[in-house]
Amino acid sequence: MVLSAQEESLISVVRVLPPEEAVKVLNWARQLSDLAGGRVIGWSDSWTDEDPAEATAAAVRRFEDQERDGR
Repeated sequence: MVLSAQEESLISVVRVLPPEEAVKVLNWARQLSDLAGGRVIGWSDSWTDEDPAEATAAAVRRFEDQERDGR
């Protein structure tokens, strides 16, 4: 199996964590993968000035949608 650079980076970070923290990180990675829904995510090492504002706005919209739908 060939790993991507991101996967190799994740593995190297997880290996140095205490076991209980490693499980948390792997669960978060799994949750993010589930949220992606099979879409390819374009990872970048840097954020533009607009990225944090767009991410915050998207999170607020999602929260408001969940509240409106009663979740």
